[in-house]
Amino acid sequence: MEPLRPFELHVPDETLDEIHRRIRTFPWHEMPADGGWEYGANLAYMKALCAYWLDGFDWRAQEAAINRHNHFIAEIDGIDIHFMHEKGSGSNPMPLILSHGWPGTVVEFLDFVEPLAHPERFGGKAEDGFDVVAPSLIGFGFSGKPPRPFGPRKMAGYYNTLMTEVLGYDSYMAQGGDWGGAISSWLGFDYPAHCQAIHVNIMIMRTADGPIGADEEAWATRFEAEQEMENGYRTQQATKPQTLSYAMMDSPVGIAAWITEKFNSWSDTVGDDVESVHSKDTLLTNIMVYIVTRTFNTASWIYYGRREEGGRVMSPDGKRVEVPTGCALFPKELLSWPPRSYAERIYNVTHWREFPCGGHFPAMEVPELLLEDIRTFARTVR
Repeated sequence: MEPLRPFELHVPDETLDEIHRRIRTFPWHEMPADGGWEYGANLAYMKALCAYWLDGFDWRAQEAAINRHNHFIAEIDGIDIHFMHEKGSGSNPMPLILSHGWPGTVVEFLDFVEPLAHPERFGGKAEDGFDVVAPSLIGFGFSGKPPRPFGPRKMAGYYNTLMTEVLGYDSYMAQGGDWGGAISSWLGFDYPAHCQAIHVNIMIMRTADGPIGADEEAWATRFEAEQEMENGYRTQQATKPQTLSYAMMDSPVGIAAWITEKFNSWSDTVGDDVESVHSKDTLLTNIMVYIVTRTFNTASWIYYGRREEGGRVMSPDGKRVEVPTGCALFPKELLSWPPRSYAERIYNVTHWREFPCGGHFPAMEVPELLLEDIRTFARTVR
């Protein structure tokens, strides 16, 4: 296996100039006169975001913030895996692999890694520190592109190799939301000899036997109703992602609209004010990672890959993740949580906490709550 390669981001001026040109010449069009966000990305907001993108957004400042972290590339089975790596405080920091999802990137964790690794710098205790490993998912951002769609179970195999063979950890904990929740689940299921515990802030997996009892059946019915207006992007990306790619890869504004709409509808916002949670700078930095790496297309493939792997079901045989599992429930999560009885047929749930606020992106929305929950759970498995 080849040695690690340090990574530093620098986007050429010519690339930035071309992005600006495409934003500046975008052919704005109409939306329904009675529309806010219910029809999709709001036209007035997208115009305001793009005006700021051209005249107020400082990519070089955001690039410098990304580069303040320790970045590396490891080649595993011919694919470059990018990751941030911050060794933690204390005498024996627990290794922790932190996985993002779609439409996020490692930008979600830029302000999250240091408090996890060095809690004493933020009023905590050094013995709660982690050795934090935060990869870009395969096909996303700074990681390499797979030759065809990879699902979360396949990606979990690469990340177990990263943690054990590349970085030399005998055991580790995994944490994630969105696709990171699925990857963490597969790490606990397929690699329990090394993955000693998992912590998830999403219920992305399903049982083979379906809901049982009135409470679980009521949740399942409610879940389907909640997802009716959210399934479009998921169905497209899981069935015909290549068709979508031709428009998106040609349009920075198109990518921005596709992603911003999700950050608005999936976050715990005040009304439809996405900036009550996410600043324009944060939104655009995440969006720019997809654009400057030309990975919108390959990032969408994970949905196709998951479908090929068998979908959401954890085990057709009814087996579950037996390593200790911590569950953090945020009320505005896109995929609403089932009753604990359902989760316990998928996971060995040893920690379950419901929060008063927060949505799909808790590391960005309510970082203090997520940090403390990860630490609290980790104390039970260290």
